[in-house]
Amino acid sequence: MAELTFREALRQALREEMRRDPNVYLVGIAIGSYRRGGVFGVTEGLLEEFGEERVIETPISEGAIIGSSIGAAMLGKRPVAEIMDAEFLVTCFHQLVYEASQMRFFTSGEAKVPLVVRTAFGATVNAMPIQQQSPESWFLQSPGLKVVMPSTPADAKGLLKAAIRDDNPVLFFEHKKLYDIRGPVPDGDFVIPLGRAEVKREGRDVTVIATAWMVHEVLEAARRLGSRGIELEVVDLRSILPIDKKTILESVKKTRKVVIAHEAKKTGGVGAEVSALIAEEAFEFLDAPIIRVAGPDLPMPFVPSSEDIVQAVESLLRA
Repeated sequence: MAELTFREALRQALREEMRRDPNVYLVGIAIGSYRRGGVFGVTEGLLEEFGEERVIETPISEGAIIGSSIGAAMLGKRPVAEIMDAEFLVTCFHQLVYEASQMRFFTSGEAKVPLVVRTAFGATVNAMPIQQQSPESWFLQSPGLKVVMPSTPADAKGLLKAAIRDDNPVLFFEHKKLYDIRGPVPDGDFVIPLGRAEVKREGRDVTVIATAWMVHEVLEAARRLGSRGIELEVVDLRSILPIDKKTILESVKKTRKVVIAHEAKKTGGVGAEVSALIAEEAFEFLDAPIIRVAGPDLPMPFVPSSEDIVQAVESLLRA
């Protein structure tokens, strides 16, 4: 088992899948030459190994990238398209939400669209506010799409391999603050099924459900609270469409108290959907109201901290 960065784990998944299946190819803006593998360096070295027919650099046109990828996927290819920043998904929103996601419905299942769209999101330093957003909840009302948000290098590899093999379009959100984190990554054909959450830490007192970078903030909060005898159970959603109801509800029934943490705006975020799920299917198990810790409803990006999680848990335990 190797120790890899999140970026390296993604690259390993891409390389393994491209070697395994000649129908897999990469397409995006400057993914071969610029800074040796795209703005975030994930595809470094793949152009040299696979050539220009399978690592295709495009003009700055997200619509062309996604439109051509949908057509190629319907004809048997498995494109992995890179949209540099998640905010730019608005420029191909119609194609993703009304074409790629619905094609199998329109054709009674005859047409498959095995397309992966990788995109970076989240607040970080040295970027304009409009390029630090968390727009994943835009796509929660898109039946036919799958939406994935890994938090560790191992999850990045396993989930990306599963996404490439899926016959449905998958949006693969990569938080910018995760690219340099390191962690153990299994060797070989390591695949994590989409739609399965993971309990990153067992606990008895409060369930904290999180996504992407917020998983690390929650784990830090769990460490701090653990020194005081408060045990958090940390659930990493990993996929927000579909959502793993079974894992969520089992944890809620165990701890009977819930905090949901995500970076996106609070209103209409994935926390609202998870809260509704728990209220509908596990209300009788709750000993206190559900608390959401999320970004404020403001244009400026904001990342909740481990201290925000600690305060939310403390207020819940006082309820």
